[in-house]
This record gives sequence, structure tokens and C-alpha cells, in this order.
Amino acid sequence: MSTSVRVRKRQGVSGALPQRVAWLFILPAAVIFSIFVLYPMGTALTYAMFEWQGTNRGGFVGIENFLKLFTEEPYRTQIPRAFLHNFLLFGAAMIVQNSVGLFLAELLHRRKKFKRLFQTLFTMPYLVSPLVVGYLWSLMLSPLFGPVNAILKLIGLESLAQPWLGQPSTAIWVVVLVTAWQWIGFPLLLYGAALGGIPQELEEAASLDGANPWQRFTRITFPMILPIIGTVSVLTFIGAMEAFPIPYALGGSAGSPAGATDVMSLVFYRTSFESGATNAIGVSSAIAILLFLVIFGFSILFTRWFRRTERKLF
Repeated sequence: MSTSVRVRKRQGVSGALPQRVAWLFILPAAVIFSIFVLYPMGTALTYAMFEWQGTNRGGFVGIENFLKLFTEEPYRTQIPRAFLHNFLLFGAAMIVQNSVGLFLAELLHRRKKFKRLFQTLFTMPYLVSPLVVGYLWSLMLSPLFGPVNAILKLIGLESLAQPWLGQPSTAIWVVVLVTAWQWIGFPLLLYGAALGGIPQELEEAASLDGANPWQRFTRITFPMILPIIGTVSVLTFIGAMEAFPIPYALGGSAGSPAGATDVMSLVFYRTSFESGATNAIGVSSAIAILLFLVIFGFSILFTRWFRRTERKLF
């Protein structure tokens, strides 16, 4: 018996850390998670089940605050509309943001020349504060002095120059496109890392077998990066449901014009800090819990669906 094996047997382990040592490594993260995630969640759930008189807690009301969200105005109108806009942000992010991010990552992976330069350029908006990006675009789209309308008029497209953020038909699409534009760098970085981990031998073997670029992508690249596509999709959904800075910068806390840019975070913000209602804490806590349940539920469904798809492919 070798010396190393005798030492491991004497320590009672077989190459793995003892369970007590493993718990010591997990403990700091568990404490931080409990303080900053579990405790606020439990507090919000508790607040949502009480009637409030300003900051003074009243009697226990059970799920009454949750029922108000679906039976009383303005919540009965605002919440379905806000959820619709959140899901629109998610759908557009999947179609525009993640598709373009994957295309650019694949393009940069194939063509090494100036890869770092273009990677930096595409990623720069992602590194800027979303609130700053929103305010910059609101200035660029101004109907009075914004460069977007000025350029359209300069090149003879005056009919397209319009108050982009002043009419409901275009305001929400501005929010969608600005959000997708800013976050393209996020999937670009993750897809680029995933593509770099694919063994070159696989694609070289497929090329020798006569596979064209599209066949190599659909038969080799796509299945190999499917786990990271699932991760990006779930994170994109969470980000779309929590969207606040860009809608706030472009449409204000009221989701102007006429609620066209309203999202759930704005509804929560108005209810908490601007409504002036005596029971603002109870109702806004109910909104926060409702939003959490939607995010958590859909994230679990997406994760399970992607895992089933991965098992079918491999």
C-alpha cells in the first residue's frame, strides 16, 4: 500500500474534503445569502399580510393585499399592462439581443483579426449604467434638438422624424430596442467564452466529412453551447422582469406616455413612494412578492425545459 493511500485512509477521506470542512466553506455564502436575500423576502411576505397606517403596522389581513392587485383600480389595469411590457422586453431580448449577441460571438470567434477591438466596442454599452444610457437616448430622440430626427431630415427621410417618446405607438419599442442594444455585450461575452471551449478537432473532423458552415453550427456548435444558451435565457428573463432604469429614464415613474412604457418595477416604485396611500407598504410588498413568484416560477420552468432538451441532444 502506497504512503498516500495510507495517509488518506488514516484521515478517513478518499480524495474529498471532510464534510465539516466543506460546510465551513459554504457557511460565509449561506450567511450572506440569508441576510441579503432570505431575510428581505421573509420581511416583504410578512409586510404584505398586514394593513398599514403609514409606517405603523395594523391588523393581520391575510391575502387581502394580494386580492387588491387584481380587483381594485389602478392596480387591476396597471399590473396586467406592466407584465405585458415585461414579457415584451423578454421576447425582444431573446430575438434581438441574444440572437445578435450569438451572431457577433460566432463571427468574432471565426475571424481573429481585430477581435479584441470589436469585442470591446460591442461590450462598452453593457458596462455603462442603464440609467445613464436611458437619459442619453432620451436626449438623442428629442423632437426639438435630438440628432436622430435631425439626421433623418438631413438624408431626406422627414416622414420618419417623429416624437419617438411622445406617442404610445413608438415609446415602448424605443424602450425595447434601447434595452436590447445596451445588453448585447452580455450574451456576446458568455457565448464567446462558450465557443472558445469547443474542441477544434470536432469541427475539423466535420469539415473533412464535407459539412458546410451551417451544418457545423447546427450539428456541433449549437448543441455544445446549449447549456450556456439556457443560462443566458434565464438571466435575460430575470433582467427583463426587473427592468427599471431604462424605462424610468425614458418614460418617467408614470410610464409615460399614457402608461405605454410601464413595467412592474415602476408600478412597485409608484405604489411605494408616490401613491401617498396609507396602506402603501402592504400593497407594494404584495407587488414585490407577486413579481418574485413570477420570476421564480418561470425561471424553474425554463431551467427544466433546457435540461430536458440537453438530455435529448446528448
